[in-house]
Amino acid sequence: MAETIGLNHLGLAVEDLDRTTAFFVEVLGWTELARDESYPRNAVTDGDLRLTLWQVDHAAPVAAFDRRANIGLHHLALGVPTEADLNRLADRVKDHPGVTVEFMPEPVGGGPRKHMMFAEPGGIRLELIWQGE
Repeated sequence: MAETIGLNHLGLAVEDLDRTTAFFVEVLGWTELARDESYPRNAVTDGDLRLTLWQVDHAAPVAAFDRRANIGLHHLALGVPTEADLNRLADRVKDHPGVTVEFMPEPVGGGPRKHMMFAEPGGIRLELIWQGE
């Protein structure tokens, strides 16, 4: 039996705290919970999942994460309730400044599940996924 009870929060280092926060709030409809300018860091939530976004220190060299070469977060997959929601969000995501779309909604394997992959403006690789009917 597991000794833990699920994900409390996920901490992500981001290139630009304001741009990444704006993406989650303006595009995905998340809520900003708390901001600590002394670090700086911010917390956002969709009501179930909480992310802590940590501003990287630009005084030192900053390197983008390479999912094929670095140990760590490959991507963050966020579920959406319907196929229509996936398609609607995909259109909002692709039009948001600084987003890099890897692929628009397409079937996972033989379907009916569908997903899309993209990087938000701060470079975090995200997946939106609909589980199918």
